[in-house]
Amino acid sequence: MSARNRVSSLLPDFPWDTIASVKAKAATHPGGIVDLSVGTPVDPVDPLIRTALSSASAVPGYPATHGTPELRAAAVDALKRRYGITGLDPASVLPAIGTKELIAGLPRLLGLGADDLVVIPEVAYPTYEVGALFAGAQIARADGLTQLGPRTPALMFVNSPSNPTGRVLGVDHLRKVVEFARERDVIIASDECYLGLTWEGRAVSILDPEVCDGDHTNLLAVHSLSKTSNLASYRAGFVAGDPALVTELLEVRKHAGMMVPFPIQAAMTAALSDDTHEAQQRERYRLRREVLRKALEQAGFRIDHSEAGLYLWSTRGEPCRATLDWLADRGILAAPGDFYGPTGTEHVRIALTATDERIAAAAERLTAAA
Repeated sequence: MSARNRVSSLLPDFPWDTIASVKAKAATHPGGIVDLSVGTPVDPVDPLIRTALSSASAVPGYPATHGTPELRAAAVDALKRRYGITGLDPASVLPAIGTKELIAGLPRLLGLGADDLVVIPEVAYPTYEVGALFAGAQIARADGLTQLGPRTPALMFVNSPSNPTGRVLGVDHLRKVVEFARERDVIIASDECYLGLTWEGRAVSILDPEVCDGDHTNLLAVHSLSKTSNLASYRAGFVAGDPALVTELLEVRKHAGMMVPFPIQAAMTAALSDDTHEAQQRERYRLRREVLRKALEQAGFRIDHSEAGLYLWSTRGEPCRATLDWLADRGILAAPGDFYGPTGTEHVRIALTATDERIAAAAERLTAAA
């Protein structure tokens, strides 16, 4: 294959490949590794969801790209019930094969190219950058609108609550983003996958009437069922918002056969229709957060932001790779902050996604190091 045909040559190194040696070191700990690097669920899928999945497993036909009417209605109801989002039509909901796939493909699906600017947060989920690279678009990292100067982006990614920092953007900040989008005809893609995991203060959606006054023009909200419903293995997510943008995404995805399997759609419908399992999972994470936060602070870490989400954005005031080694000596694996951008180089992202026993083991090792 010639170099010009290698799409991989346009992309950065896959970040997780760069910590293989540190992972190997952590794995040699006598008590076993405590892997707090990847935010992958470890708790069981609720029986209600598994029953819904099984009940649809005999359907032989192709699923609809737009999703079933039941799924779209359940998403609209859940967004209103859980987050106060109103004025959303079920036709303006589109299921996705996991939100990472959606985010990675969004700039290209929207027709962006070399002349277009994509704005991502200064410290950001790496897939925002990857999506822009796939489309051949220009990239700017900015947390404030003034940083953009006279430039007008085609697409701006917003992430609140943030991965990796857990930072929450307030209503006033998001209103300014919406006003900017309206003035310059910018599409805003708001990654809200951690909206249901807010620990301090209040996190709001870009589609909240307090933010957009009920006008969803040029606004897309991306939601995942991987977090509080433990459906990471199901690849279950969706996007909602501007009817015109959702229709455009639908038309393109129909041609590409980008369909969520029918049994997964049934499982998603069940998950979105039930708040009990979500509240139970949220409580598990809250308790783990308390244990881990206390132990990290006792061990001399400073925790920044982290008002929401599944991570503690932590620092010892040194290069993140040195902190990674320090943790690995204690059998703990974290994600280095340089995964997420050039301003994250003194932080590590420490996930809450481990069993109670592994969280307790990490806390014990951290406390012993104090």
